[in-house]
Amino acid sequence: MVKVSRILHAGYVFECEGTRVAFDTIFENPFSRNCHAFPAVEFDKEQIRDLKFSAVFISHYHDDHCSLDSLNLLDRSTPIYMYCVFDEIFDWIRQLGFTNVNSLALNVPVKIGEFEIIPRRALDADVDSLFQIKAKGLNILNVVDSWIDYDTLDLLRAQGPWDLIMWPFQTMREIEVIAPRSAAPSDGLIPKEWAEQLKALNPRFVIPSSCQFSMESWSWYNHAFFPVSYAGFQKQLKDLLPQAQVVRLNPSCSVILNGEGVSPAAALPWIKPVGPQDVDYDYQPKLVPPKTAEIAKRFPALTAEQFRRVIEYCQSDLLEKYRSMGPPEDVYFENPRLWRLSVFDHQGQGQEFLYQVHGAEIETRTAATEDIGWTTEVSLYKLHAALQAGETLTSMYMRINDYDFAPELSSAVAEVDVVEDPLVRCLFNGVFGAYQLAQLRRLTGCQ
Repeated sequence: MVKVSRILHAGYVFECEGTRVAFDTIFENPFSRNCHAFPAVEFDKEQIRDLKFSAVFISHYHDDHCSLDSLNLLDRSTPIYMYCVFDEIFDWIRQLGFTNVNSLALNVPVKIGEFEIIPRRALDADVDSLFQIKAKGLNILNVVDSWIDYDTLDLLRAQGPWDLIMWPFQTMREIEVIAPRSAAPSDGLIPKEWAEQLKALNPRFVIPSSCQFSMESWSWYNHAFFPVSYAGFQKQLKDLLPQAQVVRLNPSCSVILNGEGVSPAAALPWIKPVGPQDVDYDYQPKLVPPKTAEIAKRFPALTAEQFRRVIEYCQSDLLEKYRSMGPPEDVYFENPRLWRLSVFDHQGQGQEFLYQVHGAEIETRTAATEDIGWTTEVSLYKLHAALQAGETLTSMYMRINDYDFAPELSSAVAEVDVVEDPLVRCLFNGVFGAYQLAQLRRLTGCQ
């Protein structure tokens, strides 16, 4: 038998005959800046410091799966196994003092006590991985929050039958919330590819996995970011796989899995549930998002030095970065476009910067002498956090193209992928591990 316990989000502990393996260990609430445990929990960090894991496996480098603040709580002799194509992350973990840090290779098994753990290829193999876990004749698939391509699906189908699959049930609307004006509403259904893949794998049990968070209590994202509810996922699974059982596993909760089925087990004592636990997502497709100026009022004022840094970036560093990247992929920017960047302070007061963007070229403009062709809005606080502390796009509350464009531009703008936004490109293109690097500098005091 195997005991499976939920930490939070994509984090799990697997135990079998004295072997204890953890996956994607996040011991923070909130994590990733503004991801609050949903349902709410508290972590007993003193108990966590006393834990002895046989190994920790990390599926990929995104900050909701790999956080140095969380790893910093663990015994430095703990073996760390991570899938990542960037070598820097392994060095950063070693700089925390870990002495046994290992890079995972796809399809190469790792034996830890009673467990055989095999990293499998995700659709985005430069970023993600998933885990096949074998123990005591049981076959478990932890999909983490990856998408699966059809070659991997064929491999996994051949590896069946599957006793348990942890499946990422939520289709988070990360792009739609930053460009809500052009976003179509969700129907609340899982993608048809997921339905086909779940049916092909045909597991005995399914845990709705990943996405165990909400945003700040005031955030409109709480009703716009998460279109799939637990109840909706369970109903869809029942229609799709009538013989399979959906097992909701809240943070701290545990089950025993064996050949006969699953049964409740003792909870993790170092996670304390707070308030109602069987909460669910409430997607509201007709919700009108607040203006960026109003959202900016939720964030603290910058210091004079921090303000100076952001303005310097907008006036100088942004232009230098843009020119260094080469042209955007979208043909829209092959013609000159007037781009308006608006930044808002803690009082909701805005300051505008105008640029003419043409392929890989960018120049400042002092006035709008032509129709505006692209707009970006963001708070000063969040822009500074992206520059200095590794703030990610998901938590920046950026707003793209919330503007009434001239009729001759409107349809063309709507066709452009919003990640071609000039600020998004300047902040995030070619950037790896900014969040973890900022953590490392803070934890070690090194610059």
